[in-house]
Amino acid sequence: MRIRPVTPARLVDELAGRIDSTTTGGWVRVGFDGAPSAAPGAVADAMVDPLRVLGRQAVRVDLGDFMRPASVRLELGRDNPDSYYERWFDLAALSREVLGPLAPGGSGRIVTTFWNPETDRSSRPSYVDVSTGGVLLLSGPLLQGAGLDLDLVVHCAQSPAALARRTGDELRWTLPAFDRYRDEVDPESLAEVVVRMDDPRHPALVEE
Repeated sequence: MRIRPVTPARLVDELAGRIDSTTTGGWVRVGFDGAPSAAPGAVADAMVDPLRVLGRQAVRVDLGDFMRPASVRLELGRDNPDSYYERWFDLAALSREVLGPLAPGGSGRIVTTFWNPETDRSSRPSYVDVSTGGVLLLSGPLLQGAGLDLDLVVHCAQSPAALARRTGDELRWTLPAFDRYRDEVDPESLAEVVVRMDDPRHPALVEE
């Protein structure tokens, strides 16, 4: 295994090329997996324009817009790491409303949000039509090991020390969930691409 430091711009260029070369016969569903401190959403955001330059429609979805209602999400308390790991996000809705329609033979018609945690109500989204060959850029934590149907996963990895150091006080209660994820799922072994993000300003690609 080799760790190859790259600039953020180089990382975006290489990921765009990897995504563009992924052949599915339809849409490409890409997951950017990582704790908030590893900035998977920022990496996904940075992919939109390069993919469009390559002629790909790029659609962003954030797992944070697919939370479960507070009555389910917070049933065990507001800072329960097992609840965060097991029941915080509505993966069934994500699969039904986003991943399924972009699977082979799907309609290509998706929603990009589902639940507003601020109002604890449906976000009442409009449907988006994704053209064949379009790319879904899904970002969020704990994406692997839950059966989500993704064509390519980029895991934004952090060492336990970096994760603890870069996680803000308001989210430190989630750290045991990421310990559990690392132990039970081993996300680095499952992802097609692993990017070391101990310092998101200085990423490094993990290569065989």
